[in-house]
Amino acid sequence: MYKLHDLPYLYQDLEPFISTYTIALHINKHTKNYLNNLNKLLLKNNYQFNYSLNELLFHITEFPNDQEDILFNLGGVLNHNLYFHSLSKKLVGPEGLFKIHFNKKYQSISNFLKILKEKALRLKGSGYIFLVLKQNKELDLINLPNQETPLLNKDIPLFCIDLWEHAYYLDYQNDKARYIDNLENIVDFSLASKIFNNYYPKL
Repeated sequence: MYKLHDLPYLYQDLEPFISTYTIALHINKHTKNYLNNLNKLLLKNNYQFNYSLNELLFHITEFPNDQEDILFNLGGVLNHNLYFHSLSKKLVGPEGLFKIHFNKKYQSISNFLKILKEKALRLKGSGYIFLVLKQNKELDLINLPNQETPLLNKDIPLFCIDLWEHAYYLDYQNDKARYIDNLENIVDFSLASKIFNNYYPKL
């Protein structure tokens, strides 16, 4: 069965910007719930766990009876994995080829987060904002509701911020803007750099 990804930091490492309690709850309740539901649905369908999580997304038609529920919970796992790896105990900027394209598009991390904030606050309800690499080799910031994933639109997700209330409400109440502002201290583009530098030459 699929298992939770290990965090690249300790629960308390995002203090004071995201509390230890919020991170622990987010992982052990919310993310684990998506994972448990996904595993139960797959076992019900006699699945042999022979695909990676990303590969499973593109074999979703093999589960006609529970396709919608599997897709929702799979998105919950994939999106949370990316979110937790988009943060770290200190700011880590873009690297390599990704840094060149990131700076060309957004000039700086501060400006990137300013644009991200403006766009994220326009999302109605729950969801995520993703930085994606599109098939035309352009970077773009997109909002997606609930647990939708950019992969279904053939966009490659590089980085994301969780905009569901459980990601910030205990620390910021309904002040989503302040939650986003404080991310400047803890965003990590290490995984984004790795994904971009791997995929970009192949597009």
